[in-house]
Formats: sequence, C-alpha cells, structure tokens
Amino acid sequence: MEKEEFDIKKLKKEYETFKHKYNLPEFSELNKLFDIEEIDEETDYLLRKIRRTISEKTSGYLRFIETLLNPSNAPIFFFKLVKKLESEDKEFLTKVYDILGNFEIEIIALELDYSEEKEAEFIKKIYDIFNDEIKGDFLKIIKKLENGDNDRRKENNGSYFG
Repeated sequence: MEKEEFDIKKLKKEYETFKHKYNLPEFSELNKLFDIEEIDEETDYLLRKIRRTISEKTSGYLRFIETLLNPSNAPIFFFKLVKKLESEDKEFLTKVYDILGNFEIEIIALELDYSEEKEAEFIKKIYDIFNDEIKGDFLKIIKKLENGDNDRRKENNGSYFG
C-alpha cells in the first residue's frame, strides 16, 4: 500500500490547531516568508517540522551574510558585491548576523530537548523578528546588490587584460 501524500489542505488544517493553541501567525504569512508548505509528510511533531523548515531558510541567509561580511574564502563574485555595501549596510548585516546566529543556538537546544510550547514560542519569535526587524532593510540591501550597472562602468577604464 502506497503512502498517501500529505497535501497542503491537511497541513493547513493541522497547523490551524496549533495556531489557535499558541497564537501563531497565519499559515499564509508564515508560508510567504519561510515556505512551510514544503512539508510533505505527516508527523507527530508538526511544529518541529515547521521550525526545521524555517531554520533551513534562515541558515541560508546566515551563510550569505557571513560571506558578505567575511569574504576571505568566497568566490570572486562576492568581492564585487561587498564593494557596493556602505558602512550602515554592514552594520545592519552584522546585527542580522548576530540575531540569526543566536537563533542557530536556540535551534540546537530545541533539537536536543523537544517541547511543543518551546517550538511554538520559537516560531512566533522568529516570525516577528524576521518580519519586523529584518525583512525590509535586508531586502533593500539585496536590491542594492542586484544593481550592477554602475560597477561595470567603473571597472572598464579602458585597460586591456588580454
């Protein structure tokens, strides 16, 4: 007998129970930020699965910020990006790096000592902090990094490297 696929309707229904019990954010809002709809199996520990999905996303951001702040072993591509950052951008990224780093420590503690209540607290906390303190300014910095036209003109000073 094949395992029945865990669909998004089941996920939303199960999440609603925890949402009301722990005053969690709306499924759709949490999903927009952290892709929790990617959970594709039934589990007795849904909040843990959600937290793990969130932590995968935030770990990626943490590694990206780490590479921007300390590009010593980064691909050359990152050196161009770092040149676009101003000191206030680096200060903000350092603050976010510290926040996300502290979340990593909390995640390890949650992995070692499961508690439904603590999982719910963590999900609420990371959602609120990410939504209120990180997302807006982080997006502005990412947009700044995307704009590469000015750097190409600066670098092409007529020299020939061939």
